[in-house]
Amino acid sequence: MSLQPAEPVIGRLVVVGLGLIGGSFAKGLKESGLCREVVGVDLDPQSRTLAVELGVVDRCEDSLAAACTGADVIQLAVPILAMEKLLGILAGLDLGNAVLTDVGSAKGNVVRAAREAFGVMPARFVPGHPIAGSEQSGVEASNAELFKRHKVILTPLAETDSSALALVDRLWSALGADVEHMQVERHDEVLAATSHLPHLLAFGLVDSLAKRNENLDIFRYAAGGFRDFTRIAGSDPVMWHDIFLANREAVLRTLDTFRSDLDALRDAVDAGDGHQLLGVFTRARVAREHFGKILARRAYVEKTSDADLSFIAQPGGVVRGRVRVPGDKSISHRAIMLGSLAQGTSVVEGLLESEDALATLQAFRDMGVVIEGPHHGRLTIHGVGLDGLQPAPGPLYLGNSGTSMRLLCGLLAAQRFDSVLTGDASLSRRSMTSVVEPLRQMGAVIETAEDGRPPLTVRGGQWLQAIRYDMPLPGAQVKSALLLAGLYANGTTMVHESAPTRDHTERMLQGFGHSVAVHDGTAALQSGVELKAARIEVPADISSAAFFLVAASIAEDSDLILEGVGVNPTRSGVIDILRLMGADITLLNLRDAGGEPVADLRVRHARLKGIDIPRALVLLATDELPALLIAAACAEGQMVFNGAQALRVRESGRLQAMADGLATLGINVESTADGIIIDGGTVGGGEINAQGDHRIAMAFSIASLRAASPIHIRDCANVATSFPSFLTLCAQVGIRVTQEGQS
Repeated sequence: MSLQPAEPVIGRLVVVGLGLIGGSFAKGLKESGLCREVVGVDLDPQSRTLAVELGVVDRCEDSLAAACTGADVIQLAVPILAMEKLLGILAGLDLGNAVLTDVGSAKGNVVRAAREAFGVMPARFVPGHPIAGSEQSGVEASNAELFKRHKVILTPLAETDSSALALVDRLWSALGADVEHMQVERHDEVLAATSHLPHLLAFGLVDSLAKRNENLDIFRYAAGGFRDFTRIAGSDPVMWHDIFLANREAVLRTLDTFRSDLDALRDAVDAGDGHQLLGVFTRARVAREHFGKILARRAYVEKTSDADLSFIAQPGGVVRGRVRVPGDKSISHRAIMLGSLAQGTSVVEGLLESEDALATLQAFRDMGVVIEGPHHGRLTIHGVGLDGLQPAPGPLYLGNSGTSMRLLCGLLAAQRFDSVLTGDASLSRRSMTSVVEPLRQMGAVIETAEDGRPPLTVRGGQWLQAIRYDMPLPGAQVKSALLLAGLYANGTTMVHESAPTRDHTERMLQGFGHSVAVHDGTAALQSGVELKAARIEVPADISSAAFFLVAASIAEDSDLILEGVGVNPTRSGVIDILRLMGADITLLNLRDAGGEPVADLRVRHARLKGIDIPRALVLLATDELPALLIAAACAEGQMVFNGAQALRVRESGRLQAMADGLATLGINVESTADGIIIDGGTVGGGEINAQGDHRIAMAFSIASLRAASPIHIRDCANVATSFPSFLTLCAQVGIRVTQEGQS
C-alpha cells in the first residue's frame, strides 16, 4: 500500500545516486506528495532512464549543477568514498539555501569530508543514515516503503541549523521511518559493533578457510550454522572496502575489544575452564534470544497499522478446568538474587519467565554470575558468594522492573565497584526516593536524576552501617532492599513496618541459611553470614491467580482449580476479601515449598455481595485490587475500598484508570481520597484504555464474562511483562479474550 499524499512542503528534491537507498528515498517522497518535483542525478545513463520509467523521480539530469539549481533539499546517496569528490563539486556551486543531507554509514568520515570541502561544516547539512536495506540493488529495486518501521539516525552537530534538521526529520518520518538523533561518534561506534565488525569477521573467516583448503573441500561438510554465519560474506566487496576504510577508527576500537575477548576465550579452552566457557555461552545465548524478541516485535509492528496492541473480550462464558498460572514474580526475583550471592550451585524450579524477571537475570549475568536457563522455568545458578560479583561492562538495564531496581540498590550499595541502573521510559518516571533515602542513612552513596528518578548511580567501596528504620509507609521492596544491604552492613539491620507486607525475602534468606528474626513487626538481620546454595520451588503467583479467582466467582456454573498457588499470609488478602464477599474458594493439598505455603485453589461460582473491606486486608491485596474491583462491579450492593494510597502514586494512575473504565461499562463509581466506592450493577461493553498497565488490561478482560457486549481494551502490550501466557490460559478455561487481529 502506498503512502498517502500530503500537501507539498518543499519545491524541489534532488537525489544524487539512484541505487536502492537513494531510489527508495526519492520514490517514497514522490508518492508522498511532500515535494513538487523530485529530480534524480546518476552517472549511469541506464539508471537515469529507468528511474523516470519506473516513477522513481519526475526527471533526471546528468549535470549536477543543473539539477541543484533552485533545489530545496539535496540528498547524497553515493558510495562512502565517492562522497569526498561529490562534496568538493557541491562546494563550488551556488546552492542557495538548500538543505544537504546524506545516507552514509560512516558519519565521522562524511563530516570530515564536508569540513574539508566547504572550509566549515555547512549549517544546513544534516548527516543521516537509514538502517534499512535489501538483498536487491539498483534503481529497479526502489521501494517507497523500504524505510517504513526502520530506524533512521540523524547526527546533527552543534552548528546544524535547527530548521534544516526539522525538515530532514519530517521527510524521513513521512516515509514511515523511526527517526532518532545521535552524536556522530556514538553512531559510528554502534555501527562498527553491530554491522561493520560482523561483516569483517564473516569475510575474514571464509577467506581464512578458503586459503587453507584450495579445493574448498571443507565447505562440502559445512552445516546450516556455517551458512548462516557467513551469509553476509556475500555482500558487495567494494562497498565494504569503502566502509571499513571510512570508519576505520571505530572499527579498530571494536575489533580490539573483540580480540581481547577472543583471547580470553582461547585461554579458557586451553585451560579447560568449563565454567568460563559456560558463562560466555549462556550470556551469548540470552543476548541472542533478546535480540530475536526485538526482531519479532518489529515484525509484529510491521504487520499492523498501529503499534498499539489491543484485546477484544467477548461477552459471556463459563470458567472450568484445571490450570497453573505462572510462577510468582516477587519470589522469582529474589531466587535469582540470593542464588547468585550464595556459595555453590542453586536450582530454581517454576521461575516466571517474564521480562521483569529476565531483567534481573541479565543483570546478574552482566555481573559475572554463570546462570544456565531458564528452560521450562528451571534455572541453575552458579553462585559467586557475597563478595564475588564483578563490575558490569555497562549500565544495568532493568526494563520496566521497579522490583529489580529497588532491590539491586540495596544489594549493590556495599559492592566494591560502581553500578549504574537504568530502565525504560516508564520506570524512568518513577521516584526511587523511598529506597534511596534509608540506604543513604546506612552510608550508601547513590546519585539520582531529578526527583529521585532513574538512572541511578550506586557508588561502590562504601562501608555500610546497620540502622533501625521505621518505615513511614508499608513497602516490601524497600524493606527487602534494606535487608539485602544489611547482609554487608556492620551490625544488625532492623526494619519496622506498621502493617505487614510480603515477607518473601525473610523466608528465602532462611532457605539460603541466613535466619531473619521477626518480632512485633520488626525484621532483624545480622551481617557476616554466608549464604549457602539451595533448591527453590517458585509457587504460582497469587496476583496472577487473582484474575481467575474472580473470573470463576462471577461467571455462572464455573468450577476451576488453580494448581500450586502461593498462599503466603502476607499475600493472601485477595482470598480473604473474596470470601468475605461470599466467594466459594477452597484450599486443597496445602503444603510447604521452599519455606512458602502452597495450595491448590478450587473456586466455584457464587453470588458476591458488596462489603466495606477492612483496611488491613486492602494492604495485603494491593496488586490484586484491579481484579477485586471487577468482582465489586459484579456484586450485589456497595463495595467500599479505603487505605489504597499506594495505588495513588503509581505512574499509571491505576485506581483512576479503573474507575474511568468501570464508568465506561456503566458501573456507578465514586473516587475518594484514599480509595474507591463501587455500586454493583450490570456490566456493559465499550472501549477501555489500559494505559499500559497490565493489571488493568487483565481485569477488564475477565469483566467480559458478565458484560452485555464486547469490551475493547487498548494499550495491552505490557501484559507480557507480568503474565506472558494470560491469553492462552484464558482460552484454556473458557474466557473469550483475544488479541485484536487474531482469531
